[in-house]
Formats: sequence, C-alpha cells, structure tokens
Amino acid sequence: MIVTPVQRRLLVVDPCDDCYELLPGLRAAGWEVDSCTLAAVGERSCDVGLLRLQPYHLERPEAVKELISRSGTEWIAVLTQEVLRLQNVGDFVCEWFFDFHTLPFDVSRVQVTLGRAFGMARLRGKGYTAVDEPEHELLGDSRPIRELRKLLSKLAPTESPVLIRGDSGTGKELVAKTLHRQSQRHAKPFVAINCGAIPEHLIQSELFGHEKGAFTGAHQRKVGRIEAANGGTLFLDEIGDLPMELQANLLRFLQEKQIERVGGSQPIPVDVRVLAATHVDLEAAVAKGTFREDLYYRLNVLQVVTAPLRERHGDVAMLANHFARFYSQETGRRPRSFSEDALVAMGHHPWPGNVRELANRVRRGLVLAEGRQIEAVDLGLQSQQAISSPMATLEDYKHRAERQALCDVLNRHSDNLSVAARVLGISRPTFYRLLHKHQIR
Repeated sequence: MIVTPVQRRLLVVDPCDDCYELLPGLRAAGWEVDSCTLAAVGERSCDVGLLRLQPYHLERPEAVKELISRSGTEWIAVLTQEVLRLQNVGDFVCEWFFDFHTLPFDVSRVQVTLGRAFGMARLRGKGYTAVDEPEHELLGDSRPIRELRKLLSKLAPTESPVLIRGDSGTGKELVAKTLHRQSQRHAKPFVAINCGAIPEHLIQSELFGHEKGAFTGAHQRKVGRIEAANGGTLFLDEIGDLPMELQANLLRFLQEKQIERVGGSQPIPVDVRVLAATHVDLEAAVAKGTFREDLYYRLNVLQVVTAPLRERHGDVAMLANHFARFYSQETGRRPRSFSEDALVAMGHHPWPGNVRELANRVRRGLVLAEGRQIEAVDLGLQSQQAISSPMATLEDYKHRAERQALCDVLNRHSDNLSVAARVLGISRPTFYRLLHKHQIR
C-alpha cells in the first residue's frame, strides 16, 4: 500500500537573510514553503506560520494580532537578541505565539518546533481560514434549538404578532431579530424597546413620539419608536412591565393601525409587525389585573418559547467556543480553547443566567486565563461540585447517573455521536435508544 505524505504548508512572513538560508532544508524535509511581507499576507493560508518579529510590529501590534486570529493556526516568532530585550516582548510572544526562536537558528530545534506546531494545529482542527458566524445566529445542535429554528422558519413569513416567552438570558431578542431577518420586512427597520428600562413618565413619548411644545422640554417634534419602525418590525421587550395606561394606548394602535403623537391631534397610519417578549407569567398578571386581557390576546396570536441553557444538552461547549472567538477581539487576547476540567465544570453548572451568563463567564475567562487554555477557575466555576440531595432508590441513582453520563459526553462530543457512543463503550443504536429514553436531543 502506498502512503501519501501529509502536505505541510509553511508561511514565512517578513523573512530575514537567516530565514532564507533555512528554507532549502525545510523544503527538503517535506515542507511546502511560501514567503511574503505582513502587508501582503491577504488570503494566503498555511498550516504553520513563521514571523520575523521586529520592533515596529510591537509598536503597532494590531496587524500581527489580526493575522494570527484570522489564520487560525499556530505561529512561531523569530527574534534577534535586541528585540528579545524590548519591554513587554515576552508577554506578547507568550500570548500570541506557539513558540519562538532567537537568531541564529538552531536548524534541528526549528524543525522539531515546526513539527510540534503542525501537530498541535491538526489536533485542534486548525489550519484553515477562520470564517465568522453571521451576526445574528441561533447557534446549537440540541433538540430544543433545532425545533426552535424550524418553528421560526414557519412563523417568519407571516404578518401575525408573536409572543416570545422564556427565562432571562435565553435569547428572546435574538429570536425576534431572526424572525425579522427571515421575514419579507427584512429590508425595513427593526426597532426594539425595553418596556421595563424606560421611566414611566417617558415611555409614552418614546413609543408614540411628541409634537413640539407638547410638554416642558419638548423643543422639537420627536418621532416615536412605533413610527420609526414603519414598514418593518417593532420588538417590545419585557412587555409585562408596560404600565396599564400605556397598555390601553398600545391596544388601540394594534386595533386601528394608527397612532397620535403626544400633543398631536392628527392620526398617523403606521404599518408594523409587532413582536413582544416577556419572562413573567402573563396569565397570572391578567388574573391579578396588572395586564390587560384583551392586549394579551392581541399579542399572543403566535407563541415561541425559548429553552433554558440547562436543557440544551451539547450546546454549551459550542456556544462557549463561539464567545471565546467573539470576545477575543474585545479583550485583545488570542482566542483560547477550554481545558477538560473547564468543559466538565460547564457541563455540571445549572446556568441560572442562561446564555447571557455563559457569555459573561467566557468573557471573564479570556481576561483571567494565564495559560493557553481557559480553566474552570477562570470561569468562576468549581471543577468538582458537591451535590447534596435526599436519599433515593438505587434505580433513581442509576437513572440519574445514566442521564448525567449522556449529558457529559454530549458536552464534549456533540459534533460526532459515533465518538460519543464509543467513549461510553456502547453501540450507536444503544446510544440513540438512551437519548430517546432520557428525552435528550
């Protein structure tokens, strides 16, 4: 049997004379070598990168950071003794590079380092050009998120109001933006207003606008959020916090499709699709008399429920990696992966704050991480949690352990169920039967 050698692509950026002398030996060792300046990197891809680090790179590090983040592979810095003595060069190299070499080269050591970098890139699934996810995307492959995407594809083309329900932090505004983006109104405005975040005496003006001189301080006409959304979508977040008086005005608008600005007398026709969201029990609010029943039925024509993160088995690791890439630009640090300890800790955490809590913990982890991976302690989580519970039957313990094993393996191998089954030491059909038994995915 003929074994085809693995192609290994090396890109040398801003090479020096010592680098050029190194290249023939690397080519002889099987490396496919290309070289260019930092400004000319463009869309060139590689499996490993070698960068001659110079003082001006350290003065303006953004270009180097962008190159390393965009390429998604392992990079090795080449430094002179003078550059090595510059302030903060050590921190910069440790943060952004797999390894470094000082000139003149030790050829055998360079070849070993390149081999290790190539192996690490392959192990981490790198060696590709990173592609950014769409700005608004419902990420995940769990059963709740798949069913949600399917439901939204059915609801988006309609013009009916939609009530979006779910715990805080589960992505209700993201659902609203997805409905707008997939609708026929996608080219028109998407206007969001948080009904619980605006003072009660200002919310009527915010929603309906006002005329000049309508009240003290109204020095000019103001277009309200409803009118600003004309032709598009109006998203009313936390609708349960809307004062009763404004509920009556909103109901009148939904019935008549027109508004009047505060201080105005002329009706203004407005064509918008209304989406509303709440984390409170509106039925209970109706029963208590704090929410109008007629408005409830006007808004609750179609309904979407967002699942809490604790029920989205297998999505935590995917979302965590997404946030690590997203927030790495904000924190100015290289995207990091998560240690096995961190993945286990995230799998056991109940996530009371849902996806918003996960995003904030990953953000924190990127800032605090000192190694090449984010650890459980960086996320503010404990790797071993003592869970105390009342005594139960042996069958209950077996059932709980079986379900926990399935959740743990999905958190780590949700992208490959064959591997997940193999890790548990069971066949794939048995694995699917257990998923169905425990209503996972």
